[in-house]
Amino acid sequence: MLRSFPSTVFKSVLNGRDKSTSPNDKIRFALIGAGARGFMDAAYALDAPSTEMIAVCDVYEGKLTRSREVYGNGIFTTRDYRDILARKDVDAVIVATPDHLHAAMAIDALNAGKHVYLEQPMVHRVGEGKAVIEAWKKSGRIMQVGSQYTTSVIYHKVRGLIQSGTIGQLNLVEGWFDRNTVRNYFIPPDATPSNIDWDRFLGPAPKRPFDPARLFQWRKYRDYGAFPESDVFVHLLGALHVATGSLGPTRMYTSGGLRFWKDLGDSKDVLLGLLDYPETPQHPAFNVVLRANFKSGIQRDEQFLRFAGSDGVIKAGSTYPNLNYVELKRGPADLGGGYTTVTSFPKAMQEQYLKEYRSKHPESQVIPETMRAETDEIFTPPWGYENPYYAEQQHFNVFFEAIRYRKPVSQDPISGFRAAGPAQLCTTSYHERRICNWDPVKMQEV
Repeated sequence: MLRSFPSTVFKSVLNGRDKSTSPNDKIRFALIGAGARGFMDAAYALDAPSTEMIAVCDVYEGKLTRSREVYGNGIFTTRDYRDILARKDVDAVIVATPDHLHAAMAIDALNAGKHVYLEQPMVHRVGEGKAVIEAWKKSGRIMQVGSQYTTSVIYHKVRGLIQSGTIGQLNLVEGWFDRNTVRNYFIPPDATPSNIDWDRFLGPAPKRPFDPARLFQWRKYRDYGAFPESDVFVHLLGALHVATGSLGPTRMYTSGGLRFWKDLGDSKDVLLGLLDYPETPQHPAFNVVLRANFKSGIQRDEQFLRFAGSDGVIKAGSTYPNLNYVELKRGPADLGGGYTTVTSFPKAMQEQYLKEYRSKHPESQVIPETMRAETDEIFTPPWGYENPYYAEQQHFNVFFEAIRYRKPVSQDPISGFRAAGPAQLCTTSYHERRICNWDPVKMQEV
């Protein structure tokens, strides 16, 4: 429950409650997009207090069959998500479709009066963001974007450390997401036109002849996703923005390619990003280096952000499947002074400089006891909360409690777009081989 988190993580309850949902009633939700991620989302949603799933939508008949096997024959299933939006007994929807369908489905659901949990990235194209935000504001409904790192207690811990001046002035952030696989998904043998609503899958994407690989391995194709930017860069940016209070970068450039997995279509298995963050009232100017590597050479998955400041370094993230932590390293202040660089100046000037330098930094004997000490601290969540997947459960708990009590969510459409917009411009930079510029306040490419 939310009370297991520090009080700084979530704001107090807003005035008033959602009149459509009593705190004692079950929140009835539907799943749109019953792929691997969709089934995971449904499990987290069902584990949240007082919820009930009543409907599932997917364009492939096999996923609907599996839904009835898992959730019972009484569950409503359909290939057309509009059938779900028309139901009066659906309070909320989880949209876990391929990326290119996110914006339109979220807008339609909000317009139909549904609360929306939208898987990340919020949008597939930068130009879609403002329309989603407008629909959300107009609807009065709760909407949360599915980047669980914005709920994770470890990045709120980092925020507190940075704000308290623990590492001095922030100047550089490094983020990486390493795997040893691309998880190229299975194509079922019954993937035929009769079992798949092909036109509904394509939606706003370019018209293509029937090809089941485009549905079941959609991350390979830029028409439907942006891999790995929309899978991992958007997570790293969302967490970074929580930790720093930033609205986003102003400039970005990416480079990479297919280095090992050669059958990934338009996508990449290595991607490097360089981003500039401007000075704001919340933080100094700093630079960001992002990396995704999907043939990392090690068995475990790693996702980390490393915040380097003038007085220390914070490393925060996860080694999957079982550990979340924050590491703080602090060393002594810089004792340089530059006196070794004055040898080309006149002797009298050298002596004067050295005299002034030694008055501030007395010379000490070089013995083991005078070696500089670094202080390391490791912060881990309480037992039972250290698993990275716990943040995913909490992310759904936040969503449903926001519906029930009109609380703020962890990532609303504005913060969701401020992560997704730059991530999508990283895609543009890669494919068009150019620097992209972004206005993080107006949330638009410039």
